[in-house]
Amino acid sequence: MSFAYTIVKFPSCLTTPHYRDYRKHQTSSMANPLDLQKHGQICNEASQIAVVIVPYLEQGHLNPLLNLSRLLSSYNIPIYFLGTSTSNRQAKFRVCGWDILDFPTIQFHDLVPSSSSSTLTNSSGESIMEKKGSFFTSILLLREPIRDFLREISSTYRRTVVINDSGMSWVVQDAVSLPKTECYCFHSISVFTALSFAWETTRKPVPSPEAEIIAELPPRENTFDSETLEYIKLQREARDFYSIGLHNSCKEIEGVFIDLLEKQRENKQWAIGPLNPVEISKKKAGLDKKDDLFSWLDKQDLNSVIYVSFGSTTTLSNEQIKELALGLEQSGQKFIWVLREADKKGGDNVKKGSNFELPKGYEERIKGKGYIEKDWAPQLEILAHQSIGGFMSHCGWNSCIESISMGVPIAAWPIHSDQPRNTVLMTEVLKIGIVVRDWENRHELVSAVKIENAVRNLMDSAEGEELRRRVAELSGAVKKSVKNGASRKEVDSFVAHITR
Repeated sequence: MSFAYTIVKFPSCLTTPHYRDYRKHQTSSMANPLDLQKHGQICNEASQIAVVIVPYLEQGHLNPLLNLSRLLSSYNIPIYFLGTSTSNRQAKFRVCGWDILDFPTIQFHDLVPSSSSSTLTNSSGESIMEKKGSFFTSILLLREPIRDFLREISSTYRRTVVINDSGMSWVVQDAVSLPKTECYCFHSISVFTALSFAWETTRKPVPSPEAEIIAELPPRENTFDSETLEYIKLQREARDFYSIGLHNSCKEIEGVFIDLLEKQRENKQWAIGPLNPVEISKKKAGLDKKDDLFSWLDKQDLNSVIYVSFGSTTTLSNEQIKELALGLEQSGQKFIWVLREADKKGGDNVKKGSNFELPKGYEERIKGKGYIEKDWAPQLEILAHQSIGGFMSHCGWNSCIESISMGVPIAAWPIHSDQPRNTVLMTEVLKIGIVVRDWENRHELVSAVKIENAVRNLMDSAEGEELRRRVAELSGAVKKSVKNGASRKEVDSFVAHITR
């Protein structure tokens, strides 16, 4: 199977008066699409192509698609980032490693869910409303406002390109009936995981040793709850009308799996990642958000600190928090621990603290050795800091690819969804991490002793040093790929394709 696309250069069309006028207001959300014409003139008078980004409304999905918006914006293409007022506010607040003001072609549009449930039916005309929880329902009710927005867009531009998260396939399905509009599906999971899911559906042969690795992965029923599986099925069925995919990965990380996925799906799959910045400058990072945290990091030795965070969808039990606290303390290693509750689905998570109960006297005992952050933390900038030598993580794909980008090995502690599969990729395939807790033992409390041993193994052993060497080597290859290698060529190829 072969795919041929031309790499082209794109002219800049940002005139100084328009640019200054737009930059002044661009971080606000567009109330309605009446400003589309002006936005298009400012951004891309030459090609008259617009890209509409439709993210799933959770942080792990908002983040990579906002990073993709940044990437495509650098080609002077108008970008419309769709979400609710709450999700858009969160996405902007949690930008890591770059400044939205530097990308004036990105415009946020706040969607208001439809008040009517008449569109919530499946292909047989049966209602799907009662099958979904309130958060899923709130997403499904975005179909109508998204359709209306796309209708306005398609009448304004020569071509409209919709890039939707795989979890938003159902709500963008009307796009295929609109003129001058085409769709591409963005997968926020690893290609390895996407391949394993595709294989479970198609059962097309996969060669060894990949076949054996995939066959041993835990079934979806053990990693997703039943309601989420229903929602995923609904999205998969809605994707029957298109299947060209975009992936937050690159050939240096998952080359063999990218090739195998193209064979499974029989079409082009663009590996255009990592989408996060792979180089962080303090000037661009906005590190003033957490001055105390970075001041503490600046005082630590090279590779001496382990960063501990379990993402935006996990809340550990109080019992497990106490074991983790003791394990970190007893390891004798320096640490930064992000201790916070999971984001509230569909809620306002911009200002959100936590009130977990730590062992008596704990925070006093760890002074100088540990730093506890009880709110959102700029993970990418933390991982980029030279004092960070390890990352205890749930192994969400964003965390995995950010750790690879910054050359930090992982102590994997998968919690749910795609995380057990990512753990296999990081520890058994790429061999840049260790396992804190096997998935088979997911219902057991992880003891302080086990945590202590894992931290020491990663941070203070010959094995840990070898992991740091391997991930540093991979990080170097990935950075070259993003700058002028395979990843950059994939991005150029995709932009040339959509602006043809």
